[in-house]
Amino acid sequence: MQSDPSQNRSPNPSQKSFGKTFGILAWLCLLFLLVLFFDDQLAQMSNPNSDVEHQLVNNIPTVTLKRNKAGHYVANGFINNQPVTFLLDTGATDVAIPQSVADRIGLTRGVKYSVNTANGRSTAFDTNLDSLELGAIHLTNVNASIVPGYMSNQILLGMSALKQLEFTQRGDQLTLKQY
Repeated sequence: MQSDPSQNRSPNPSQKSFGKTFGILAWLCLLFLLVLFFDDQLAQMSNPNSDVEHQLVNNIPTVTLKRNKAGHYVANGFINNQPVTFLLDTGATDVAIPQSVADRIGLTRGVKYSVNTANGRSTAFDTNLDSLELGAIHLTNVNASIVPGYMSNQILLGMSALKQLEFTQRGDQLTLKQY
């Protein structure tokens, strides 16, 4: 009985190298796809309001926000027609804008003053927002502060804007109405 010589051949070195390279590439592709998938999932957990739910209820602009996994209300919006991300903060007197975001959207510094923050004393500069939009809510001429020491990409949506709205929290949702 004779054996088939093709079954006794071992792969040559170039075939082994090709197989190893292909295996590594397959794992790298899988890893890349997992990173893309979970990055999107993490972004959604951090900002569940990237597409703000809004409507007109009896001609009243109404926005409903979902709380993120950290318990905060984070939402995408616009300042002077430039896209930004807001973090609602009823403890902030003004809308507080990091210097890097202020530079990106073209805000100018006004009068310098000192502020007390959760991280201690800091310097801020007056500025004014021509427009602020959060879904169907449109505010104009809003007082704000540029805060160079605030290292974030999120803008604190403080009481200089929120005082113009009615807000109600039920469960994990916050409803904002502009009268």
